[in-house]
Amino acid sequence: MAMRGLSLRDLEYLVAVAEHGHFGRAAASCGVSQPSLSAGIRKVEDILGLRVFERASRRVLLTRDGALAIERARHVLAAADRFLAPVAEADDPLSGVFRLGAITTVGPYLFPHALAPLRSAHPRLELQIEEGLTSHLVARLRVGALDAVVLSPPLAEVGLVIEPLYREPFRLAIPRGWPLAAQETVALDDLDMSKAVLLEEGHCLRDQSLSLCAATGARPCHTAMSLETLKAMIAVGEGFSLLPASAVTDEASHGGLIRYRALRDQRAHRQVALAWRASRQPDRDVRLLAAVLRRHPPPGAEAAPDFDPNFDNRSM
Repeated sequence: MAMRGLSLRDLEYLVAVAEHGHFGRAAASCGVSQPSLSAGIRKVEDILGLRVFERASRRVLLTRDGALAIERARHVLAAADRFLAPVAEADDPLSGVFRLGAITTVGPYLFPHALAPLRSAHPRLELQIEEGLTSHLVARLRVGALDAVVLSPPLAEVGLVIEPLYREPFRLAIPRGWPLAAQETVALDDLDMSKAVLLEEGHCLRDQSLSLCAATGARPCHTAMSLETLKAMIAVGEGFSLLPASAVTDEASHGGLIRYRALRDQRAHRQVALAWRASRQPDRDVRLLAAVLRRHPPPGAEAAPDFDPNFDNRSM
């Protein structure tokens, strides 16, 4: 099959359209005009001799053959990224540029405790940090735009290595003056999810909280974009929530309007792990990173010797 004229950039266009489901947004993410991106897509389709996308008026869908083409394009881009990366010096594999993603409910609480030790241990590391939702970060990891991602399993993905960092219990955050605030510990069965304040759709912490409390059948009526805003909503009495221990602050914060209580249920915790592509070889650099992050977890975290990459709160 003739491949003349096909470039890695063309494959990046292909993957961008698959991720965004829209030619305009894909072009913006690639920093090119939509006509240029469309021309690159047509070139790939002509060379492959098939249609990768179904063009509809409002959305772009992958064809059956197109799904396989996208997966292969991702593998090619990941391989190219490894080929073009500078060769690390033997005495310090964790040097040079390393692109690390972290989900929004972990990064702000882990990094303040881990970055200084990381720089001290690997002074030649040029860390680039990106924050986002799990689905977005994993998609960027797969195409080689990120080297590793700090996230919270379970993760329905294949081809990734999941390395444990720590686990942290959930704490009940509840407005001062609510009846449950008078108890030292609380059971999940005591919670009315119709009074819960949770993060917006797409946050794994939202899914974990709903899974733990699924037996109630009720759904939350208030949502927030971040844990810090969520705590403010609890302080003004809009509802309660389950927070990871690393996000728990002193009860004097928020004017003393929030009370934090331990949960009696043994599975009321989340796991935090580092994920990277299994095809990333050698991977000594990312394992060194995992080791530093594991040694410097945020306050409230616990060691995870029994780490289970398939851990799922829904089995509660």
